[in-house]
Formats: sequence, structure tokens, C-alpha cells
Amino acid sequence: MDLSSAQKIIDGALAYAVEHKLKPLAIAVLDARGALKAYAAQDGTSLKRGEIALGKANGALAMGMGSRALFKRAEQQPFFIAAATAAIGGSLVPVPGGVLIKSGGDLLGVIGISGDTSDNDEAAALAGIAAAGLAGETG
Repeated sequence: MDLSSAQKIIDGALAYAVEHKLKPLAIAVLDARGALKAYAAQDGTSLKRGEIALGKANGALAMGMGSRALFKRAEQQPFFIAAATAAIGGSLVPVPGGVLIKSGGDLLGVIGISGDTSDNDEAAALAGIAAAGLAGETG
């Protein structure tokens, strides 16, 4: 994941958010090793939205699946998700909005978004990924 692609993803997600009149979003894009490549928070986001966005992204990357899949797993195996959250240092938020970013099947990174409903966060993430010409995997 290069910086240019990360910024295109954020720009695409923000454009989607404005077009669909979403609540203010916090957006984090990490590369495949988990390093923060780009971050944006719209005016009006609540104080800890950034941490939630990072938790969605970190959880998806650590577990190798989109946070929608983590959400389903949390419903079926809450003790496992609690243990996984502890194992990765607490930064795992198992609700939609964390999407793996791929190109040709290769993992490039992950995006995490928080601010609106989880489904809308995920839709903005997918729009941002598509705007950069990449593929998203939600789980």
C-alpha cells in the first residue's frame, strides 16, 4: 500500500460520505504490515471515533478477515473474540467497517471507518477502495 493509494481510498470514502449524507467519519488506512498510511477525521466526529476506526482495521488485519466476518463470529463465539481482542492488545472492534484491501488476490492493507451506522461505514470503505481501483473484502 503506497501513500497515494491510501489517500485515494480516503478521498473516495469521504466523497461517498458526503454524497450519501453520512454522519462525520473517522477513516484509517493501514498497510499490510499494520502501519498507519493515512488517516482523516471529518469535522464533527466524536472524540474516540479514530480509535474505533483503528480497532476495526486492526482486528480485520490481525484476523485476516473483514470485520463483518468478525461480527458474525462474535455472535457465535463471543469468548473467542474476547480472547482474540486481548491477544492483539485490545484493538479489535468486531462490527462492519473494517475491510481488507486487495489487488489481484494480494493483501495490500485494510481500511477502518467509524462514525455512522456500521453498514454505512462499510459502504463508505468499499466505495473508497473502489475509487482507488482496488478490491475490498468484508468477510
